[in-house]
Formats: sequence, structure tokens, C-alpha cells
Amino acid sequence: MDKIKVLFVCLGNICRSPMAEAIFNHKIEQKGLGSRFEADSAGTANYHVGKPADSRTIRAVEQMGIRIAHAARQVTTPDLRYYDYVLAMDAENMEILNTLAEADAALGGRIYLMRDFEPGAQPHNTANENQPYTNVDPLSDNPRDPLTPNLAVPDPYYGGDEGFREVYDILDRTIENFISFVVQKNKLQPNVR
Repeated sequence: MDKIKVLFVCLGNICRSPMAEAIFNHKIEQKGLGSRFEADSAGTANYHVGKPADSRTIRAVEQMGIRIAHAARQVTTPDLRYYDYVLAMDAENMEILNTLAEADAALGGRIYLMRDFEPGAQPHNTANENQPYTNVDPLSDNPRDPLTPNLAVPDPYYGGDEGFREVYDILDRTIENFISFVVQKNKLQPNVR
């Protein structure tokens, strides 16, 4: 059975997206779903290629008992073909991803905003199988469809530890909702050992 492939994307790939990847991997292991997924993270810019995650990112996840091993990389067009779900941390990064995707119309519906899966992002309309707040047309001029909430995962890079804790809290609840969506959509069962 093919693994479900997930890519988390932010600007420099040292703060938000590696944190999201670490939280996601931790949660799927806890749920007995680790063998069903492959996850990675990348940045739309090449500022930090090869560098580890920001020390504040490492602290934020390690304080919650989550391990992180990471080297920053830049997203590529082949990534957009390879991954089933590409989750951008904000609209600017999503717009860059949509620009990369323009050459490949088959990418429709793979690119999401991370907070598309924020519980309660829109009243009575959280992400689920019937309404997944997807970027329906990644080739349009508008990087987001009208149902997508205007919510970004804030970039904590220029702040202190409290900003990284806020990002952790946002990602923790949003990734939980994303996992529930993917599990339901793909009718996944945990691995029994």
C-alpha cells in the first residue's frame, strides 16, 4: 500500500515547517499510523538550505517531548508532483507554490493552507471529507478559493520563545484536525502490533 505523502512549507524551512513536520510525525506514531505516511518540510526561499531548525523551534518541540532532526531545503516543482498534500504556512508561500505548480494542471487540490484545517476556521464548516477547504484551482490568479479562511501560521522568526510556543499551539491543534481529515478520507486504520 502506498504511503500518503505530506509536505509542510514555510519561507526559510527553519521555524514553522520543520515544527509542523515534527509534530505531525509524533502524532502519527502515537496513533499507530507511522507506516502509512511519509512527511517532510521545505522552504520557498533558499536562505537557510542545509541548516538545522532554529534553536527556538527545537526548544518548543522538545519541551513537549517531541524529537526533531532537520536540515533546511528549498521546495521544488517535483515536490509538488510527489506529495499528496502540500501544506503552506501562509498565503504568500501558497502563492509561490501555486506559481511553481502552474506548469502541471494535475496538481489541482494538493496545495492547502495549513490553517485550512484549523478547528472552527469558519463557523459550522471545519475541514472534513465533504468540505476540505482546498485550493480548488491552483492555476487561478487567486491563490485561495473563497472558502479558505484568511489565517496564517504566524512567522515567529523575529520574536522570542513565546511566538514559537504560539506557533506550536496552532500547529498542534491544526495538525490534529488535518490527520483526522486524512484518516477519514482514506479510511485508515492504526497498525496493530
